Amino acid sequence: MRALLWFKNDLRLDDHPALQASLQAQCLLPVYVLDPALLQRGEFGSRRLGVHRARFLLESLAALDSALRRRGSHLLVLPGSAEKVIPELVEQLQLQQVFTLQEIAPDERALVTRVARRLGSTPLHQSADNSLLRAEDLPCTVAELPQVFTQFRNLVEERLQVFQPSVIPNSLPPLPANAEALLHPLPSLSQMGLGEPLSVAASAFPFAGGEPAALARLRDYLWSSQAVRQYKETRNGLIGSEYSSKFSPWLANGCLSARRVVAELRRHEAQFGRNDSTYWLWVEMLWRDFFRWTLVRHGSALFKAGGLKATERAPSAVDERFEQWCQGRTGMPLVDANMRELATTGFMSNRGRQIVASYLINDLQQDWRHGAAWFEEHLIDYDPASNWGNWAYLAGVGSDPRRNRIFNALRQAREYDPDAAYVSLWLPELHALPVHLRHTPFLLSRLQLDALHYPRLEQIPETWQPYLPQVA
Repeated sequence: MRALLWFKNDLRLDDHPALQASLQAQCLLPVYVLDPALLQRGEFGSRRLGVHRARFLLESLAALDSALRRRGSHLLVLPGSAEKVIPELVEQLQLQQVFTLQEIAPDERALVTRVARRLGSTPLHQSADNSLLRAEDLPCTVAELPQVFTQFRNLVEERLQVFQPSVIPNSLPPLPANAEALLHPLPSLSQMGLGEPLSVAASAFPFAGGEPAALARLRDYLWSSQAVRQYKETRNGLIGSEYSSKFSPWLANGCLSARRVVAELRRHEAQFGRNDSTYWLWVEMLWRDFFRWTLVRHGSALFKAGGLKATERAPSAVDERFEQWCQGRTGMPLVDANMRELATTGFMSNRGRQIVASYLINDLQQDWRHGAAWFEEHLIDYDPASNWGNWAYLAGVGSDPRRNRIFNALRQAREYDPDAAYVSLWLPELHALPVHLRHTPFLLSRLQLDALHYPRLEQIPETWQPYLPQVA
């Protein structure tokens, strides 16, 4: 059998079902198709792939190629559309089967369907994706799954899941004859028209893309530092690499298996005991799966203005305030600091994401889908299910019954950045202010703010009054 292994968001060798299924091939061509269409601006004005995501992707592809080379293979990375590239390769190299992983998002599923159609009689085998639970693991059909997370968690936890991920193979089938002539170096960010991002010392994600970095972080977080044992206490942090696991970028790009994470977590608990923090990491992994199964169930409805509740009203306007939000120039320091961290590094804490999303939706009354699309372009851990699911949830159009999930931004600032350390890190123009005013520069005169080159917040919400400095 002569086969092609089509990599997408599964850039690893560990616990890779499609790779395992293709190991019996006499020769195997690993392929990744880099579609230039991802760099074009979409319906909401954002690109699907921004500079930080592209950097992480290229690092992950380079690491994957290196791992394949050590096992007697190579990664062929080609530009173009997969529905054209994959069938052409199959015909050119006379390949007999194609292996890949399943997709859960509508556009990606449609792409796989088009590729299968273009392949004609050549079979396209789809293996389980990077979800934690597979269809056969679910206690009911997808249509019967609870649409509220707590009920989903309770149902899943009725039966303890034991995960036994498959290991990285020691060797791989050789490339098909004449395939090496097709190999060429990865494109640079500049060649992709994106430019090179600067390295930032303050980044909360100072790690590289790729499976080796992912597995190193997993070992460190669960075994070397055992920071997982304080996860529940630190997970709302804003500064540094250790307040959370930071697994999400590798999970989103498929450099890390969700099942590997939980298998290692269970092994850690067996050796050192379970506590609230190790349990909470499990809960976060379940949240990830909940959003994935929600997307499988509802498909394109999740991306519409009314989300899963078409009768609900969500803000649909977009004006200059959206641009100010994107640029970190709203005049609300905690929001601006988070948005600048995102633009500079491609990462933002979970707490920050909730604050800035709620602010865009509830305080600025902007269309939540534009915010979700901005995150899609910039977040290195962008995942369609978690990103759009969380935005719909905060906009009140997700599956959760709670409505008006509104965050008081100034209260959040006082609680999670009490000494203004985070705001000071990302808004250097506020350094000259006394610490007690760095969250509330809008109390200064317009002349003072102009001198700081910081925008003025014209309207102070009534709900912020209890959190204003006493000597205002």
